[in-house]
Amino acid sequence: MLDPSSSEEESEELVEEESGKEPLAPAAARLSPSRPGEGPGGGGGGVAGGGGSAGGLQPGGRGSSAARPASPSPSVASEKEKDELERLQREEEERKKKLQLYVFVMRCIAYPFNAKQPTDMARRQQKISKQQLQTIKDRFQAFLNGETQIVADEAFINAVQSYYEVFLKSDRVARMVQSGGCSANDSREVFKKHIEKRVRSLPEIDGLSKETVLSSWMAKFDAIYRGEEDPRKQQARMTASAASELILSKEQLYEMFQNILGIKKFEHQLLYNACQLDNPDEQAAQIRRELDGRLQMAEQIAKERKFPKFVSKEMENMYIEELKSSVNLLMANLESMPVSKGGSEFKLQKLKRSHNTSIIDMGEENENQLSKSDVVLSFSLEVVIMEVQGLKSLAPNRIVYCTMEVEGGEKLQTDQAEASKPTWGTQGDFTTTHALPAVKVKLFTESTGVLALEDKELGRVVLHPTPNSPKQSEWHKMTVSKNCPDQDLKIKLAVRMDKPQNMKHSGYLWAIGKNVWKRWKKRFFVLVQVSQYTFAMCSYREKKAEPQELLQLDGYTVDYTDPQPGLDGGRTFFNAVKEGDTVIFASDDEQDRILWVQAMYRATGQSHKPVPPTQVQKLNAKGGNVPQIDAPISQFYADRAQKHGMDEFISSNPCNFDHASLFEMVQRLTLDHRLNDSYSCLGWFSPGQVFVLDEYCARNGVRGCHRHLCYLRDLLERAENGAMIDPTLLHYSFAFCASHVHGNRPDGIGTVTVDEKERFEEIKERLRVLLENQITHFRYCFPFGRPEGALKATLSLLERVLMKDIVTPVPQEEVKTVIRKCLEQAALVNYTRLSEYAKIEENQKDAENVGRLVTPAKKLEDTIRLAELVIEVLQQNEEHHAEVSSAFAWWSDLMVEHAETFLSLFAVDMDAALEVQPPDTWDSFPLFQLINDSLRSDYNLCNGKFHKHLQDLFAPLVVRYVDLMESSIAQSIHRGFERESWEPVKSLTSNLPNVNLPNVNLPKVPNLPVNIPLGIPQMPSFSAPSWMAAIYDSDNGSGTSEDMFWKLDALQTFIRDLHWPEEEFGKHLEQRLKLMASDMIESCVKRTRIAFEVKLQKTSRSTDFRVPQSICTMFNVMVDAKAQSTKLCSMEMGQEHQYHSKIDELIEETVKEMITLLVAKFVTILEGVLAKLSRYDEGTLFSSFLSFTVKAASKYVDVPKPGMDVADAYVTFVRHSQDVLRDKVNEEMYIERLFDQWYTSSMSVVCTWLTDRMDLQLHIYQLKTLIRIVKKTYRDFRLQGVLDSTLNSKTYETIRNRLTVEEATASVSEGGGLQGITMKDSDEEDEEDD
Repeated sequence: MLDPSSSEEESEELVEEESGKEPLAPAAARLSPSRPGEGPGGGGGGVAGGGGSAGGLQPGGRGSSAARPASPSPSVASEKEKDELERLQREEEERKKKLQLYVFVMRCIAYPFNAKQPTDMARRQQKISKQQLQTIKDRFQAFLNGETQIVADEAFINAVQSYYEVFLKSDRVARMVQSGGCSANDSREVFKKHIEKRVRSLPEIDGLSKETVLSSWMAKFDAIYRGEEDPRKQQARMTASAASELILSKEQLYEMFQNILGIKKFEHQLLYNACQLDNPDEQAAQIRRELDGRLQMAEQIAKERKFPKFVSKEMENMYIEELKSSVNLLMANLESMPVSKGGSEFKLQKLKRSHNTSIIDMGEENENQLSKSDVVLSFSLEVVIMEVQGLKSLAPNRIVYCTMEVEGGEKLQTDQAEASKPTWGTQGDFTTTHALPAVKVKLFTESTGVLALEDKELGRVVLHPTPNSPKQSEWHKMTVSKNCPDQDLKIKLAVRMDKPQNMKHSGYLWAIGKNVWKRWKKRFFVLVQVSQYTFAMCSYREKKAEPQELLQLDGYTVDYTDPQPGLDGGRTFFNAVKEGDTVIFASDDEQDRILWVQAMYRATGQSHKPVPPTQVQKLNAKGGNVPQIDAPISQFYADRAQKHGMDEFISSNPCNFDHASLFEMVQRLTLDHRLNDSYSCLGWFSPGQVFVLDEYCARNGVRGCHRHLCYLRDLLERAENGAMIDPTLLHYSFAFCASHVHGNRPDGIGTVTVDEKERFEEIKERLRVLLENQITHFRYCFPFGRPEGALKATLSLLERVLMKDIVTPVPQEEVKTVIRKCLEQAALVNYTRLSEYAKIEENQKDAENVGRLVTPAKKLEDTIRLAELVIEVLQQNEEHHAEVSSAFAWWSDLMVEHAETFLSLFAVDMDAALEVQPPDTWDSFPLFQLINDSLRSDYNLCNGKFHKHLQDLFAPLVVRYVDLMESSIAQSIHRGFERESWEPVKSLTSNLPNVNLPNVNLPKVPNLPVNIPLGIPQMPSFSAPSWMAAIYDSDNGSGTSEDMFWKLDALQTFIRDLHWPEEEFGKHLEQRLKLMASDMIESCVKRTRIAFEVKLQKTSRSTDFRVPQSICTMFNVMVDAKAQSTKLCSMEMGQEHQYHSKIDELIEETVKEMITLLVAKFVTILEGVLAKLSRYDEGTLFSSFLSFTVKAASKYVDVPKPGMDVADAYVTFVRHSQDVLRDKVNEEMYIERLFDQWYTSSMSVVCTWLTDRMDLQLHIYQLKTLIRIVKKTYRDFRLQGVLDSTLNSKTYETIRNRLTVEEATASVSEGGGLQGITMKDSDEEDEEDD
């Protein structure tokens, strides 16, 4: 039991002091104990009724005539003072109502017998406050700024950045936090859902699964979310607030409802002690009185016909039966509460008898009369032997010991001790069924005689303990044996006798009755509880298990009486009265009498509460201070409660109150308390709150429909004011009420009042309006799909609300019509808010205010920004609200209609922005790409109404753009080749599709300048971007060709990136661009061929000729043309590469011609060399002259080898040409073909020249020159990779044989004239040259 604390005593003293300071105003309002130390105007509840007011809430109670606070005369008092006084009175009445309500709640907590705290409720998460949301934002911003120690890769940082921008900074999240529906788990689940798609799209990494990445990212998210906070401190801080989600103790429940009802701690202590909440017997008796009162009330209603107004007249009789049935159920529940170990078989038959005696007939009491065998008591005794005094005759070393036994039980023995120190401290435990057992303790000493069979008994003591006997050890004088010299033996022992559960009180009383205890005699009585509704007053004799006589207390009323004349014995009297019987009892002191009367008052279940005569004297005394020396502690607490004005709340009869309104109040206040705690409860009560409310309803007969109607009304009020309420909770209560109103008896109650039906219809309409509003604002009521499953539950509830009854399902078309209407409105709401967010309307208003319109570029920029937001909204709808389709198949169809409606609103702004754009500008293409890329990936919206409108809008623009680009590229080719210098440029097109363009957000559209002569748009020249310089280092084609290829590729890439959704038009665009590319490349090839021939004609024909860079560039143009034709001219989709084949044939033919022309040039140079050697032909005058001159000069000086300069010049030309071509031309195949043809043609020319001189002997100079040319040509071309089959052709063999023969002939005729030059394979000559 809670004892009064020091604060209570201090507050009591303060009240006494204050009341003592106002002797002149005895009629004025006394200070309420809830406001100690304040004046009459100090705070709410400061003014109370007169000191004796009671039962202010009871109909017809004394509080209605209680004295009111003295008020000033009307001539002096102002209106303000009257209003203040009325306010104080209202607050005082409210305080009294809450105190009375708290008394009822306390009793439900103290002794529940109907409900228990549920353990299967969903655990609620900690909710996020505004301050916490700001802290979380700061933590994520710190991470993004790199101010934390958390290591993360770029992908995770991007995910966090997106989460921060989209979720944390969203106004919808701020609104959800304000509504109390956002928990830490919600934010975590949104991030988890946010990253799952990102992680799934990442490339696979060997040894690293996607689940591992997800777990790692979530761990990093938790670290960012938690910040620097120690998780252990956070856990410790959560423990206190987490208690509301757990199973609560009674003390925690008391504290919770003190906060809910605004009860002060000392008020709770006063009420707790005065109501004896720690005494289960008192609480069970209180319940029995309440149930009896409810039965009497049912009888009174039936008798007076004061029924509530029902929807059917036949329900009135049913109502009475329901009242009785509910009380019977409570009786059964109370009966099932554990009482004692015995008498369990008696419970079921007593329930019926209890019901009959209370309602039908008090005279049937002899049925099922208790017998003595039904009363079973079992006592536990502890006997502790401490020590013995007075052993003087025994030798100090003699052994002594004690035995102990309970009459009829086993005997126990202590340890042995010496006579000089006879102490033990031994405890013996016994069990007996005797109410007055006899405990025998004997002292023995060991016999020293040889023939002694038993030890010698020195003394004994016999005790008759009761449960009321002292528990501490005491000295007892022993009865000494005759032959024992020590006559003054004392033993110190303690006997503790525990009271069994079913024994409510015991003690000695004088008694006399008519049917039992017919003689005035003092007996030992025990009040025994056989079951929750059966008590018996039993008298016992010593050593007897069954009572000698018993009185069944059913139907008796106990009260205090005055001393009865003629009855000697006993000082204070009380009696138990029943029709035809009176039993008078008397005790020896006042306190014992009060305890007996209180115990019997609980047992009888009577409505009248006996008041001790001493308390009556105190109430009637002027001073009110009558000493209560022998009053029990419960009476002391009752007096203190009365002193503080609490008696009226404790003693009030619960049956006289309107518990429907009281429960409505406590449920509303509990809901307020719940919504303001630290959990995101969404309207669900905690397990402890559910338990108390369930117990209150069952105990006080609150109808289930009324309970849920009040709950629905409270939840609707809060939902309408912005609080987030779980639709599943609304559905549960609504289904209960609907089932009840339509007569389906969800709780067994078949009666339906008119008030319940009217209130239900009102709430049904309010609920329908609320649900339709929530569906209309689904993006804001259920942001990011949170709370999880709430939207699905809302649709399910709306479907239930639209039902006309509880059996006939509403047609699906009707539901779809309502939802469609809501979603149409939702599209307007969402787009309006989105437009305001994008500030398009605001910008227009600002422009109008300054007298000018928004520029087209600015308007297009705003439209693109709005389009991004529109796409984001559609993606969020698909991501967070599509799961509803699993429950409602038609939801996806309606969401598609919603999306089309939403896009049609955007189309109005988009069309207006595009209309003001100047002609032949292409800045609007990014808008198309942005929207089209989003819609084409959506199965439902692709080629939908808005998508087709978008295509119709941009198709003419695309065609116009392609037309202008074709003209521009054609013009650039024409002008470019006219001014072409054929200098090589860096490649812009190689591997272009594998390189990201610099603008990563949207592909850049190649712009066309406005001021174009002759009205033909001219494509600006494209220079190589700086970011490509490091990738492409090799020289390639000319500036004109590269510019053309770049433009063609950029145009095709741009058109391809449009991803035109309509297949036929997309194929048309592709075919046209391929044909355009084919024509442009064909023109480029032909012009290059012409330029190649012109360039060769202008070059030298001697060995001084060097292959110019321009020739190589022209070859590279062919190489690029072939490479680009594969990409730019080939059709996809499995079609024939018709344009590609045509261009390939042209390029191949042109390359052949170019190789032929270049080889012809090389042959011409060789023919020039051979023409010089022809001057040495045998038989010519010039040959003789040259030979004589050389011979004469060689006698005096070293003359260079004649003819070697010509050979060396030609060899140098060949080698240089080979190196230039090999280095500058980028196609190996062309080089090989060129070198093959060049070698073959060269050998053919030499062979022809030798054949013409078949009959002539070669001059020594001719021979040496040819040998050098042929050998070097053979070796150089072999080094360039010409195949042996080509090198060792018949032509070469013919030349080789001829020169070998000529060499042999010369060796014979000239001697050493060849100077080491020979056709034999030797490296000597090479070494000399090198």
